[in-house]
Amino acid sequence: MMMQLPESHVQKNSLFNAMHRFIGAVNNMDQTVMLPSMLRDVPLEEDREMSSMKSDEDEGDMYSYYQLLKSIRSNIEWGVRCSAQDENHKESLTISRKNSSASTASTASLSSEEDEEDEEEDEDLQKQFQYHLTGLHGVLSKLTLQANFLTKRYKQEVGIGGWGQ
Repeated sequence: MMMQLPESHVQKNSLFNAMHRFIGAVNNMDQTVMLPSMLRDVPLEEDREMSSMKSDEDEGDMYSYYQLLKSIRSNIEWGVRCSAQDENHKESLTISRKNSSASTASTASLSSEEDEEDEEEDEDLQKQFQYHLTGLHGVLSKLTLQANFLTKRYKQEVGIGGWGQ
């Protein structure tokens, strides 16, 4: 059993906690939805909360969202499955980096110009990381709301709207 520590503001907004909340919401949804097929043909746009989270490419019914949320949970828990093409790309990058580092090792020292480029690249990586971390946190928050909403809608559809709210 994991010991729970009081959440500070920083912990509450951590990526780990956002993932934990999302996985918990999807697990709750999965335990509540006993008959996923009942979600077929139930439109998404009946609720303002849900429609504001949809993108232009989101079409379909509650069942497709149910499947999507479960798939995302699986990707978070087990990792994204790579295709053979992705693996080949990773191998070629590894070989390229090894060749690059071997040629760099043969050079006696880095020039100050290269040092500046490395510092800029490190700063750029930090900015990219912050950008993507913020985006991922926002997406996980929206997905958590969607999982909670889907659970609530399912309860309404089967007539158990007053339970566990």
